[in-house]
Amino acid sequence: MISISVALPAYNEEANIPRLVAALVPVLEALSADYEIIVVDDGSRDRTAEVTRDLAQVNSRVRVVQHGVNRGYGAAVYTGFMAATKELVFLTDADAQFDVGELAKLLPLMAGADMVIGYRAPRRDPLIRRLNGWGWTQLSNLLFGYVARDVDCAFKLFRREIMAHITVESRGATFSLEFLVRARSAGYKIRETPVKHLPRVAGKQTGARLDVIARAFRELLAFRRKLNQESRAR
Repeated sequence: MISISVALPAYNEEANIPRLVAALVPVLEALSADYEIIVVDDGSRDRTAEVTRDLAQVNSRVRVVQHGVNRGYGAAVYTGFMAATKELVFLTDADAQFDVGELAKLLPLMAGADMVIGYRAPRRDPLIRRLNGWGWTQLSNLLFGYVARDVDCAFKLFRREIMAHITVESRGATFSLEFLVRARSAGYKIRETPVKHLPRVAGKQTGARLDVIARAFRELLAFRRKLNQESRAR
C-alpha cells in the first residue's frame, strides 16, 4: 500500500482549498493509498483554516496546521513536511494550479529515485511571473551548479526520510532551492518530469511582492555564504 502525506501550503486560499481537496481525494483513493492531507494555513486573513476544518469533519484524513502569523512560503512548506507522518510526501500549492491527477505518473518514477520533481510545461502565469521564475532558476543553477529545470515548481514527491538527514534553514521563497541543493549534496537521486500547469482562477498570488523578493535574495546570499563556510570547514 502506498503511504503518502500531501502537504498544501496555503495563504488566503479559502476559495481553492475545497475544490483542491475534492480533486485530491479520488486520486489518492484510486491508488488505494494510506494518505493524509495537511493544509498549512500560513496566517491567512480569510477562512482558509475554517473551510479546512469543515472538510476534516467529512474526511478525517484531512487536517489543518496553523501559523498564528504569516511566516512565509518556505515556513509553510517546512511545517507541512514536519507534520507529515507517511513514507512519501507530496507537495503541491493550495492555489490549484496543477492537475493533481498527475501524481499517479510520479509514483512509477520513484523506482530507483528518492525524489521526483515536476517542471511546468508550459507555465500558465502572467508574463512577469514567468520571467521572474526563469531568472530565479537560471541564477540558482549558476550559483549552485545544476539544481533543477524549474526550481520552484510546487509539484514534488519525495521520501520523507530525506528531511531527517538534511537541514533546510530558509523559510521564504528560497526554501525549495535550498531543499534541492541539500538533497543533491547528500547523495539523494532526483528525477524530473514535465507536469501540466493551469491558470489561477481564484485567490491572489503573492510571490511577486517586493518584500517577498527581497527576502528571497537575502536568504539566497545567506545560503551561499553558509555553503562556503561549510566547504572551508571540511
